Amino acid sequence: MSADNGTPAPATTPLPEPIRFFGTTWVDHDNGYTARRIAVAVGSLAAAAVSCLVLRLAYEGLRIAAIGGFVTLLMVAMFAICSAMAFRHTWDGFTRRPDPDRQASLRGLLTIGFVGSLLAYFFRSLTEAPGEKLHREEYEEARRRHEKRTTRRTGNPSKKRRRG
Repeated sequence: MSADNGTPAPATTPLPEPIRFFGTTWVDHDNGYTARRIAVAVGSLAAAAVSCLVLRLAYEGLRIAAIGGFVTLLMVAMFAICSAMAFRHTWDGFTRRPDPDRQASLRGLLTIGFVGSLLAYFFRSLTEAPGEKLHREEYEEARRRHEKRTTRRTGNPSKKRRRG
């Protein structure tokens, strides 16, 4: 309600939700959007490469410790499976909102499979800002609802004839 005359305040148009590293540049692909996509792609690929190097050093540490082939195999399988699952979970998160309860229960798996998440981020940034499709759909839907609420009828409804 407006304070001065008691009329309802006009509804404001919906604002786009910012995306990490992109802000709201994804809406019109302006203000360095392409450069940001390139930087995100290069950065996520570099982070995945460094992460693989760190995992390689951990593997070498296990090999030097001579703890046995079975434990080493378990570690490699764990990182491979968790990375694959994290990739899929991250990839799906770009097209639909994840369930918060499921997200909390998968936190450990996603931490172990961080390389998969980084690779999903890299591959998605080759085509769009990660999560752009989801945000665009939600933003367009919010704009449609807003437009529908604010569009007014033309004409006087009391002048319409009753049929019956």
